[in-house]
Amino acid sequence: MLKIKRVPTVVSNYQKDEAADESVGCGRNCLGACCINGARLPLYACKNLEKSREKIVVSHEAEEPPVAFLESLVLGEWEDRFQRGLFRYDVTACETKVIPGKYGFVAQLNEGRHLKKRPTEFRVDKVLQSFDGSKFNFTKVGQEELLFQFEAGEDGQVQFFPCMPLDPENSFSVVAINVSPIEYGHVLLIPRVLDCLPQRIDHKSLLLAVHMAAEAANPYFRLGYNSLGAFATINHLHFQAYYLAMPFPLERAPTKKMVTTVSGVKISELLNYPVRSLLFEGGSSMQDLSDTVSDACVCLQNDNIPFNILIADCGRQIFVMPQCYAEKQALGEVSPEVLETQVNPAVWEISGHMVLKRKEDYEGASEENAWRLLAEASLSEERFKEVNTLIFEAIGCSDQEEDLEGTIVHLQIPNGGVVNQKSNRIHGGPITNGTTSECIVLQ
Repeated sequence: MLKIKRVPTVVSNYQKDEAADESVGCGRNCLGACCINGARLPLYACKNLEKSREKIVVSHEAEEPPVAFLESLVLGEWEDRFQRGLFRYDVTACETKVIPGKYGFVAQLNEGRHLKKRPTEFRVDKVLQSFDGSKFNFTKVGQEELLFQFEAGEDGQVQFFPCMPLDPENSFSVVAINVSPIEYGHVLLIPRVLDCLPQRIDHKSLLLAVHMAAEAANPYFRLGYNSLGAFATINHLHFQAYYLAMPFPLERAPTKKMVTTVSGVKISELLNYPVRSLLFEGGSSMQDLSDTVSDACVCLQNDNIPFNILIADCGRQIFVMPQCYAEKQALGEVSPEVLETQVNPAVWEISGHMVLKRKEDYEGASEENAWRLLAEASLSEERFKEVNTLIFEAIGCSDQEEDLEGTIVHLQIPNGGVVNQKSNRIHGGPITNGTTSECIVLQ
């Protein structure tokens, strides 16, 4: 069994040593049975695209929602908690720069993020682990750290309720602040928080995260996911999200089309990027895309392959990045120079947002150094092909990418960024509902 001393990021002000004495009672205004009675939060019910069968299109001419989701709820409520002093440091004071070079890696000096952490024995060789209620989990956060409840509505209409009870009988999903933010508006989406789900992808939860990305309607608001073994430090299901008004290098990488499912989901391989990754996009509905990615991630989980996910372009693009950095680190196979940076390449780092802990690394940041660090997390070419074979089998696609010349697509989004708004789609395909679907290869 591989173990490594891991220092988890503190995401809540109530995250502490489990050995601490709790005999004096709670007193934390948490989500436990001791405190939840009478608790209330705003509830935002987004348009249910799963039921309305709408395609993944962000319209700026649609009917105005009752409250601006990104500006008023996510960023507005985050700013309120910032003014109330709930964060461990002022992330807006952290130095940030774009590293010169072809890819435009973003470097941030965040010396406060690694302070006051508690050491723990963290397993890196097991992606699926049971939930342990004795460890820190999100039922222990203070209610002041919660921003609002979030769910997909019962129909195609947005609904907002400014003050709704937290009903423990109908497990609700919440958006909470990350008290150790790496960027403005850094929040956590915690699906069905009282169900105490372990950190593993399921179809319903991933679709909720994609709904949130679509509801934000801004390509610079992205959601990320880290599996266990890929630098998730809390084994309670959650996604991270924040707003950064610049393109990520991962989004700018050219791609080669591999296969397209019957329901129109196109799967491509990233080219010329330090971490070998897959891009999923298209589909005849949001659920087609989400379910295909879920099928792939469930396959990775079951085969004990750590991975990260980036949900980008308002939910229209989902990147899946299998990785092996923690395993290599435990085996002593990561270069000493990279280890000295103390950077753990999780979803944001692999996407190209390099959160650096030492001033010397920030001042000497270069594209070469960023590439070298991220390359340590990448699967080998041979292993990546093996993993692709597993994924294609899981989603019902034959592994024929080697027979394709492939179409190389360069993506573009506003201000020189990247978002592919064009894809070959086959409309009217079946919704998978968590099951595998047939695929075809487009020449």
